[in-house]
Amino acid sequence: MAAPVADSRSWFPALALGVSLLKCLFISCYHSTDFEVHRNWLAITHSLPVSRWYYENTSEWTLDYPPLFAWFEFGLSHVAQHFDRNMLLVENLNYASPSTVLFQRLSVVFTDLVFIYAAKECCRCVQEQKSSRDVLNRPSFVLAVLLLWNFGLLIVDHIHFQYNGFLFGFLLLSVAKHLQSQHLQGALLFSVLLNLKHIYLYVAPAYGIYLLRSYCFTQDNKDGSVRWRSFSPLRLLALGSIVTSTCALSFGPFIVMRGLCHAYWAPNIWALYNVLDKSLATLGVRLKLLEEAELPKASMTGGLVQEFQHSVLPSVSPSVTLVCTLLSILPAVASIWWRPCGARGFLRCLLLCALGSFMFGWHVHEKAVLIAILPLSILAVESREDAGIFLVLSTTGHYSLFPLLFTPAELPIKVVLMLLFTIYSVTALRKLHRGQGSLLHPLEVVYLLGLIAVAITCEIVFPLSPWQQKLPFLPLLATSVYCSVGVCYSFLRLYISLLRREEKPKQP
Repeated sequence: MAAPVADSRSWFPALALGVSLLKCLFISCYHSTDFEVHRNWLAITHSLPVSRWYYENTSEWTLDYPPLFAWFEFGLSHVAQHFDRNMLLVENLNYASPSTVLFQRLSVVFTDLVFIYAAKECCRCVQEQKSSRDVLNRPSFVLAVLLLWNFGLLIVDHIHFQYNGFLFGFLLLSVAKHLQSQHLQGALLFSVLLNLKHIYLYVAPAYGIYLLRSYCFTQDNKDGSVRWRSFSPLRLLALGSIVTSTCALSFGPFIVMRGLCHAYWAPNIWALYNVLDKSLATLGVRLKLLEEAELPKASMTGGLVQEFQHSVLPSVSPSVTLVCTLLSILPAVASIWWRPCGARGFLRCLLLCALGSFMFGWHVHEKAVLIAILPLSILAVESREDAGIFLVLSTTGHYSLFPLLFTPAELPIKVVLMLLFTIYSVTALRKLHRGQGSLLHPLEVVYLLGLIAVAITCEIVFPLSPWQQKLPFLPLLATSVYCSVGVCYSFLRLYISLLRREEKPKQP
């Protein structure tokens, strides 16, 4: 007999409260320049008329998110004034009084309520094991931990500082609504998300094709082929109305009134391309085939978004990355168009769109890997194969975020948090899928254990070595290149699983 449903009413709030209290412990930790970015946006939206929000440039951190996020900052600013009004002065650049730090940290914790609610809805979507009486070994419990206690979100939002939890809440809630066959609600939530942050355009093709195929074509034939006579213009109109009305609310007031590598190399295909170019250039100089003085001097690991020229290989332009991205996701979106698929097929396509854009996109931020890791958690608790992919992707993707926290004080925090999350992920998913075979192949285990060697070298050995002054970019290079192998491998495995898997008819 399965444990009563009421159990979830006790353990889920406890998990959510526990992680919220943990987040509060990070209030006095290091924070990145993103802290000043959002403080400046609070000041802009609070102190200036709407017509000037996107033109104010006193600070170099100008407002560059879509309008709904600007309105979000506007709402926060009215609470911020009760903590310290000086933070809302545009001219107070790099202002970080204790009250300002407290407010901004707490604002991230508070707005994470959206993410907590979305995680709860996602837990409702997974199929429970009726034979399991142990709450700790239930898919819903494991999923709740993987989402609420996600290592990447903890360090990126609550130490480095951003509002990704709030944004991912909309993404996961939208996915949950599609899993629950509430497609209009899912479309509305995703439309809102696009007007909060444009990076989620990565997964827009998955949404567009899935909704057109599964919602607007209402009467498929038995063979699953698409016939225009089954097309519902009314449903298409409903979807279009949701998108246009959301954009109108977001951009309306403004209308009426008037790089390849980001920061350091994101662990994607271009990290491998860049290191190959550097290796060939170095080899060419040593063999006296190239003159060192003639090579481009732009740094690919200098911490800034910038364009640069490759030394030996052809330089990559934005148009090339766009073509590569479209080609990488084309089989995925074609698959859910031509084959009948449920919401799980849509979720796989979403993951591939996220990873394809991450791997081949222009000026991709390393934190964008979380767009794939978080939704993959849902599939990981339901499938042994997906659990293995999740372990590889989450471990490499999370470790690739280590350089974001580069101060010595945060080293123990990030190491302990990642170890705890990784150990729990391995043990919990192994118990969940016991009797179905090993989650990881031996070579995958060897590769993941190699991260320990990379971490010790980059975090402990290299800072004490004489190479630190000569080759300061080596830790970033090693981290990005090593992790890119795991990300690329996970992308290929996800593609194979999508193309081979037939969606079960009983799934929503």
